[in-house]
Amino acid sequence: MIPLLIVAHGNLGDSLIQCASYVLGQRPEQLESLDLSSCEDAGEMLERARAQIARLNQGKGVLILTDVYGATPCNTVCKLIQHAQVEAVAGVNLPMLLKALNYRNDDLSLLIRKAVQGGQEGIMYILPRDAQDEYSDA
Repeated sequence: MIPLLIVAHGNLGDSLIQCASYVLGQRPEQLESLDLSSCEDAGEMLERARAQIARLNQGKGVLILTDVYGATPCNTVCKLIQHAQVEAVAGVNLPMLLKALNYRNDDLSLLIRKAVQGGQEGIMYILPRDAQDEYSDA
């Protein structure tokens, strides 16, 4: 099983884990978060992330999910990427996390593709009811 680490602003990581646990009926194993608010600065975040990765990685790699590309959590993660061992995807949302949790027993490259797919497919515009009625009558 490939571990997941969410590195994000505020308590987003913990909140996503709590939501995923609710949807799945239990807290998933080997799923952790590191929130920027719990760190003094980017240097501390880097060291804490490095320690979590070392503890989580059992030889199959670690996938890090981060929130905003180019922001401090993501920039910190970029310093830790090691091809085929520590990989990262930015733009984490609940659909991405749920999809990733379902593909952790596959290889890391498939897990990355499925996580990105889940995140993208989880974003959609919902038509207002009156527009839905007009659309279905056409």
